[in-house]
Amino acid sequence: MPLLKSWVESANNATTEFPLNNLPYGVFSIGDTPPRCGIAIGDFILDTAAIENAGLLTGLPPLLCQQPSWNALMSTGAATWALFRTSITNLLTEGAASRADVEPHLYPLSDAIMHMPFVVAEFTDFYAGRHHATNVGTMFRGAENALPPNWLHIPIGYNGRASSVVVSGSDIQRPWGQLKSPDQTKPAFMPSRRFDLELEMGAIVGQASTGPVSVDQAQSMIFGFVLLNDWSARDIQAWEYQPLGPFQAKATATTISPWIVSAIALEQFRVPLPARETPLLPYLDSPNDAIYNVDLDVTLAPVGKAPTTIAQTNYREMYYSAAQQLAHHSSSGCPMRTGDLLGSGTISGPEKNQRGSLLELSWGGKEPLTLDTGETRTFLEDGDTLTLSGRAQGDGFTIGFGECSGTLTPALSNPQNTSN
Repeated sequence: MPLLKSWVESANNATTEFPLNNLPYGVFSIGDTPPRCGIAIGDFILDTAAIENAGLLTGLPPLLCQQPSWNALMSTGAATWALFRTSITNLLTEGAASRADVEPHLYPLSDAIMHMPFVVAEFTDFYAGRHHATNVGTMFRGAENALPPNWLHIPIGYNGRASSVVVSGSDIQRPWGQLKSPDQTKPAFMPSRRFDLELEMGAIVGQASTGPVSVDQAQSMIFGFVLLNDWSARDIQAWEYQPLGPFQAKATATTISPWIVSAIALEQFRVPLPARETPLLPYLDSPNDAIYNVDLDVTLAPVGKAPTTIAQTNYREMYYSAAQQLAHHSSSGCPMRTGDLLGSGTISGPEKNQRGSLLELSWGGKEPLTLDTGETRTFLEDGDTLTLSGRAQGDGFTIGFGECSGTLTPALSNPQNTSN
């Protein structure tokens, strides 16, 4: 598909992340006005709450855009998602007769404050990137036992915290936790010293379910995707994770990008999944399944200094798709809700500069990473700003997600100190 031309001139620029082919969903405010639903187009945001109130969205269910989240539209299902997108496209297409009615509801992106784009019902994080799993397993178990016996058969995951999912731009406070190194006889309660990022994509469930769903059904349930940084306290995790896996190490925060890029917009960027070394069980196997060709990168900027690109990879490196993750999640009969967020797991490629975490980039802290400033990092330092970005390259246009950014701030004074 070539670039779709819009009467919003900035949407036709080769450099924009938000052409008419994209139309990502966000929640924004201007000044002291309340947050409301909007769609990015070029250098602007279209106030969809206002155009719905103006009667410009015809042939659609009512009240899709009146809450400061996209959950109402998400819950309606794939047919309505397609109709809604077509309606918005028609309003913004070059030569549209409705331009005079729509144009007053455009606001400059530069004036907008972005908010959480949807209400997160539940958050599940997966461990589904083979390069990442192999790297981490090699560090801790050796190359011969890098992957757990189940890894090639199921997308491994754990239930995280919806309450700590935040939008890009939110500060992240260094967490306290129990830490124990091999040379300690007992743990100590102190701030994490090995705080890390994880470069991920997040899939957002729109259509709810009440029982097991197939991979093909799961594909139709996914509303869209966001960039996702699942901040991780590696030292807290090392002490707590056996036998039940991550808990407090992952509960501090998960940052997502402010724009939901719809599955419809990404459809043309589908590419085959990696070849299977071990055949999957039938409920996880579908000839229609795919992953997306989305370039990803991470920058790290020390406080007051220019950013360094520390990783560049692609979403297509994942071993399991979002649809497989969703199908497996539901396989026990687990109900899925509108607003469920599924983290892909850390996305790493085969080369060192394609590793999506500092744990891998510094090889567990043994190989410090040198920034463009001359400073080194094994893990994050206070004041560091991490920024994830992603883009899919089309025929004369780019589909972008906006930035997924967060700055690490110092730990609080001992939160468990109850003395007066």
